[in-house]
Amino acid sequence: LMAAAQVVAQKLVVGGDISLLPRYEERGVTFIRSNRLPIPDVLQYLKSTDVGWNAIRVRLFVDPANDSDPAVCQDLDYVTLFAKRIKDEGFDLMLDIHYSDTWADPSHQTVPKAWEGLDATQLATKVYDYTKAVLEHLVAAEATPDYVQVGNEVTCGMLWDYGRINSGGKNNLSNFSNFLKQGIKACREVCPDAKVIVHLEHIQNASYTVSNYNNLKVRGVDFDIMGLSYYPFWHGDIATLRAAINALTEKFPDKEIQIVETAYYYQSQPAVGEGITYNFSETWPVSKDGQVAFLQDLIAELKLHANVTGLYWWCPEENGTGPNEDKSVMSGWINRGLWNNSTHRAHPALLELKSFLDREDAVVAPRAAIGQSDWHSLQGFRTESMPTTPGVYVHQGHKVAVSPR
Repeated sequence: LMAAAQVVAQKLVVGGDISLLPRYEERGVTFIRSNRLPIPDVLQYLKSTDVGWNAIRVRLFVDPANDSDPAVCQDLDYVTLFAKRIKDEGFDLMLDIHYSDTWADPSHQTVPKAWEGLDATQLATKVYDYTKAVLEHLVAAEATPDYVQVGNEVTCGMLWDYGRINSGGKNNLSNFSNFLKQGIKACREVCPDAKVIVHLEHIQNASYTVSNYNNLKVRGVDFDIMGLSYYPFWHGDIATLRAAINALTEKFPDKEIQIVETAYYYQSQPAVGEGITYNFSETWPVSKDGQVAFLQDLIAELKLHANVTGLYWWCPEENGTGPNEDKSVMSGWINRGLWNNSTHRAHPALLELKSFLDREDAVVAPRAAIGQSDWHSLQGFRTESMPTTPGVYVHQGHKVAVSPR
């Protein structure tokens, strides 16, 4: 059988983490097109042909009432209502479970207040029970996630200190792996069609990132997608990202990769050492046009990798801090969103993201569905027949991801 007749197109998703949109709407903040026309329904605008998104990412905290940051407000009730709207509009939904009452990232992975005092075994059980209850609640509300991210930016683990790794003198890999396994077990049981994402954020060190994923693989952690954060002002240039993607692809040829967080400043970028690590303003100006230039370069690179299947801008909905102090949405401007904090007008980069989907060569091939001749590895080595090892290859002029048996 020939590839042209049997190859199944690999699904690509593009969108953003717009977890604050309902709060902006509740506060009456206006969203405006670049042509100065108001946007009556932002979700409908995002799925329009002008913007062309097909996926939305939403974060979930255990009990955000324990945090004073107004942007930390996404409890299960909030997420359920928003997720139902997202699904009703036809988007794919990525649920980003933080397993904390506040931001979970390399700096802190704080145990939820209600879970304090539990030991490692009890925490593992709690992760399973909580994840299962959350997903059952969403399924019952007709808001089933298509992707579930178990933990957020977990290079240094989760649920510190029991699940802490790579920091603070701790390397509790066994506990951390078990926490992930319990969350993933619940995902597989409740949402068997959802893809599971493990999210790391240290791509500036490719070998370290590969090692962290491999540590999970050898411990039997069952995930589908390697989710990466890529912020150039923290992680480095496009070549740095390329090195990480190439290293991950070589080591894990059967896994998809998604850029689950990215962004770039349009104004007020901090100085190096005062909030950022790298200044690329000569490459991509700190402006709305600079955001477009960054996205164009990023997307051009991602299109070279057939196993990169998703791209999400983080907090594109940033649109000021709210109408007043009593109705704040954010505690301050971040200046990396896709609406202007002062004018509330959309930036051109909002319309640029959809170009990620324009990839005719991104395909995934079932075994026994493709002709046997003219196969090459990405390193240029030719094989006489269809490869037996899952991975990305070149076949008849196209990149093809060969699936496992």
